[in-house]
Amino acid sequence: MTGHTVPTPAFTRIPRRLRAVLVPVDRARRMRIIATGLLVVMAGVFLVARYFRDVHPVWGFVLAFSEAAMVGGLADWFAVTALFRHPLGIPIPHTAIIPVNKDRIADTMAGFLQDNFLTVPVISRRIRSMNVAHSLGEFLAPTASGEDTAPRLRAGVANLIGDVLESLDPEKLGGLAKGALRAQLEKLDVAPLLGQLIGAAIADGRHMPLFEQSVRWAGGVLEDNEPMIRQMIHDRANAILRWTKLDETIANAILDGLYKLLAETVVIPDHPVRKKVEEGLEDLAHKLVHDPAMQDRVNRLKLEILANPAFARWLDGMWERLRAALLRAMRDPHGALSGQLGESLAELGGALREDVRLQLLVNRFARRTLVGTATRYGDQIVRLVSETVRRWDARTVTDRIEGAVGRDLQFIRINGTLVGGLVGVLIHVVDSFLL
Repeated sequence: MTGHTVPTPAFTRIPRRLRAVLVPVDRARRMRIIATGLLVVMAGVFLVARYFRDVHPVWGFVLAFSEAAMVGGLADWFAVTALFRHPLGIPIPHTAIIPVNKDRIADTMAGFLQDNFLTVPVISRRIRSMNVAHSLGEFLAPTASGEDTAPRLRAGVANLIGDVLESLDPEKLGGLAKGALRAQLEKLDVAPLLGQLIGAAIADGRHMPLFEQSVRWAGGVLEDNEPMIRQMIHDRANAILRWTKLDETIANAILDGLYKLLAETVVIPDHPVRKKVEEGLEDLAHKLVHDPAMQDRVNRLKLEILANPAFARWLDGMWERLRAALLRAMRDPHGALSGQLGESLAELGGALREDVRLQLLVNRFARRTLVGTATRYGDQIVRLVSETVRRWDARTVTDRIEGAVGRDLQFIRINGTLVGGLVGVLIHVVDSFLL
C-alpha cells in the first residue's frame, strides 16, 4: 500500500505500555555487547601474550593483566546473569534470583512503600515542608512569558493517569473504588437529606414545574392508550349498554373528565389537586427530617437496594464505563483537559500561585486528605501494589528490572574486567620484584 508503513511483527507484539521500556533495554543490550566483547578481547590478548611471554619480560605483565581480567570479567558476568536467569541455562542454586523471588520482591516493595511513604508521620513531615498549592499553581498557570501550560498539562497529567489506570489491576482497583463508594453510601443518612432537598424545592417553587411535567406525561400516556381504555369499558359493559351504544358514551365521559382534570390541574394555580400534592410533599419532607419511623424505613430501603445483586451489577457496569471513558480521554492529548476546562485550570493556577490565604487552605486540606487516605486506605493501597506485581509473570518482572538497571550492571562487568586486570598486574609485580 502506497504511503503506508507496515509495522514489523516483532514491534506489534509489544504491549503499548511496555514500549517505553524499549530504549533502556536497547542501551543495556549495547553495553552487554561491549562487556562481552571486552572479555573476548582479553581472551585473545591472553593467547597472544602466552605465545610471546618468553620474548620479552613485558609480555609477562600483559599475560598477568589479561588472565586476571578474564577471571574478573567471568566472575562479574556470572554475578550479573544470576540476578535475572540461570547462567548458560544451568539451574545452579541461588541463580535467577529475581524470577524465583518475584513474590517476595512484591511484598518487599509493598512493605517499603508502606513504611516509607504511607505512614502518618512521614506524610505529615513531608507535606508540612512543601507548599503544595503554590507548586500546583506554578504548574497550572501560564508561565511568566505568557506561554500556555495546557499542552504540558495534557501530556503530563493525562498520560500519567492513563498509565496508572492501565498498569494497576482493574479488578482490584475497581473493588477498592466500589468498596469505598459502598461504605460511604451505607454510612450516609439519606432520609434527612431527602427531606431537606424536598423542603428547599418547595420553598423555591421548583417542585411545581416537575409536577406539571408529570401531569403532562400522564396526559400523553392516557392519549396513547385511549383505544385500550375504550375497549376495556366496552368489554365490561353489559349487553344492554353495548346494544344501546351507551358504553361509548360512558367511555367518552370518562376520558373527557380525565382530560379536563389533567388540563385544569396544569392551568389553574390553586387547583385542589395541586394543593393536595403540595401538602403531601410538605408532610413527606417533614417526616423525612423529624420522624424516626420514616427515617428507619428509608434506611432499610437503602440497605436493601445496596444488598441487591442488581445494584452490584449496575455498580460494576458504571465502574467499567467510567474507567473506559477515563482511558479514552487520557489517551487523547488534544481532547483531555482542554477548552473551557483548560482555561479554568489556568485561572485556578494563577490564584493558587498568588493568593497566600488560598495556599494555606489548600495546603491544610491536602495534608488532612493525604493523612486520612493513608490512615484509612494505606493497607489496601499496599495490598493492591503487591498483588499487581504478583500477577506479573516472571519474564515481565525480569525485563522491567533489567531494562531499568541493566546498563549499569553491564558497567559492573566492564569495571570487573579492568579492575581484575590491574590486580593481576599488581600481583605479577609483587611476585617478580619483591618475592
